[in-house]
Amino acid sequence: MKAIQTPHAPEAIGPYSQAIFSGDTLYISGQIPFDPKTMTLVSQDIVEQTKQSLENVKAVVEAAGLTLENVVKVGIFITDMDEFVKINEVYAQYFMNHKPARSTVEVSRLPRDVKIEIEAIAIKK
Repeated sequence: MKAIQTPHAPEAIGPYSQAIFSGDTLYISGQIPFDPKTMTLVSQDIVEQTKQSLENVKAVVEAAGLTLENVVKVGIFITDMDEFVKINEVYAQYFMNHKPARSTVEVSRLPRDVKIEIEAIAIKK
């Protein structure tokens, strides 16, 4: 196993890695909408939070030498299912032709009171 760490995604806010490569599989920890340079929330807006969370996922994937095309599964945790349509609109900009398996779950609360957290699994092709 190999830990993946990049300054282009927020540092872990707990005792975990941004991602772990195990064999050909990359397990990406949940990414919250923090700017990696300032470690602060980008906005209260769900569209901006979704973009930043996906940018953070993308940065970790790229640090592992992969692209979003390698992503096979995405997990999305949101605090308000009424925001689902807006989240999907942003998500579709990152996964246009390639559509990984995905689950979306509404939760009561997320770390640092963000509105969204996104995790992913990617496979080295």
